[in-house]
Amino acid sequence: MNSLTVTGLSVSFHIPGAVVRAVGDASFTVRPGRCLALVGESGCGKSVLAHALLGLLPGNARTSGSAVLTEGGTATELIGASERTLAERVRGRSIGLIPQSPATHLTPVRTARAQLAEALRELGRRPESADELARRFGLRPADLDRYPHELSGGMAQRVANTMALAGDPWLLLADEPTTGLDRDLVERAMATLRELCDEGRAVLLITHDLRAAERVADDLAVMYASRIVELGPAEEVLNRPHHPYSAGLFDAQPHRAFVPVPGMPPELTALPAGCAFAPRCPHRTALCDELPVRGARAACHHPLVHQEGSRA
Repeated sequence: MNSLTVTGLSVSFHIPGAVVRAVGDASFTVRPGRCLALVGESGCGKSVLAHALLGLLPGNARTSGSAVLTEGGTATELIGASERTLAERVRGRSIGLIPQSPATHLTPVRTARAQLAEALRELGRRPESADELARRFGLRPADLDRYPHELSGGMAQRVANTMALAGDPWLLLADEPTTGLDRDLVERAMATLRELCDEGRAVLLITHDLRAAERVADDLAVMYASRIVELGPAEEVLNRPHHPYSAGLFDAQPHRAFVPVPGMPPELTALPAGCAFAPRCPHRTALCDELPVRGARAACHHPLVHQEGSRA
């Protein structure tokens, strides 16, 4: 059975006078038929984690830990894999990337159709299937005949979504795939991702749009200041969060309590030795000066307790 198993993945960037600790000790598994949504505030390290899996980090990045891609009984370690391995066996073929900034992934002097057809040819698929793929993300065949500057932000995002399926990958890594889309198109994009999961693919959805995550996710990981602080079934995490940050993040949403979390997250160049959320947490004690280890659900010394059928 195919799977992606990430264990203890950490990423840091060395810059003059500082070290940016972007991802700390991340662990999770993604399997076919399921969507894992990774949510959190902007700047917490979600996209860095995604790029680490595909070897798309800049030269000053330092990585440790493991990310094992298993397909048909064959295991490939992604962290530290050669560029040839990633380019010929992983990117586009096993893992399709839906980028956060589609404009940077489209050549300005070629039509969307020409670029999609080229991707299909390179990945061993029929170029004439471009129209069929485009329709899955709400594009008309005529939209593919436009140049990138003729596409709206939402249309460019949908072209990028379409190109991610060109190599028929079993895993889609969707990095903020709803950027530039209105709510109706967000709903359509999430319905398509859910359909792909139901067909047997897997989706790792990286988003700050909790309504989108609620729409499609089977499992939910909450990230704060470079660390995954809670991970579990989406319905349970959303409605009975164990980590105080998870509860605060959800209650800050307009369709919930709309109450912001007091304070600001720490800089990734100055993370505390203990719990990074402690300065903003109403449950803080001296124990929080030590770094909590994630247990069955949450990385918290004082996880929230829920009565049956209630939500804190």
